[in-house]
Amino acid sequence: MRALVQRVSRASVTVVDGQPDAGVDAGPGGELVGSIGPGLCVFVGVTHDDSPTEADRLADKVAGLRIMDDADGVMNRSVADVGGAVLVVSQFTLYGDASNGRRPTWIAAARPEHAEPLIDRMVTGLRERGLEVATGRFRADMVVDLVNEGPATLMLEV
Repeated sequence: MRALVQRVSRASVTVVDGQPDAGVDAGPGGELVGSIGPGLCVFVGVTHDDSPTEADRLADKVAGLRIMDDADGVMNRSVADVGGAVLVVSQFTLYGDASNGRRPTWIAAARPEHAEPLIDRMVTGLRERGLEVATGRFRADMVVDLVNEGPATLMLEV
């Protein structure tokens, strides 16, 4: 599993109905499905050989990742330490491969039937660690709106 983790001051995800100008609000053409204040926005991709073990390891890694500032402004605290929230958004394109040409292939991305239960397990693992977790909607067209704080962005692979 791969996760692109961004420290955010806020983040939200809106499911759109295919209208390119649906925007990020919950108005016509969109439904706000997840929103957080300060914390982490985590885009998660799953590949074919991932298992519940990887989902559990990723939840543990994200919950304990020390990229939140302490009182001295040093990245020394976890999202759990600061009482932050997590927005998890499925992102099969994290397994895109554009090494041959300009059009990526998605061969390494797991099929939805395999990926969805693992992302759900990861979300459950975060909640079991006491975190507030919001999510996008699997297999939906989504618009993600976020303010990356720092900026601080990390790629994790378990």
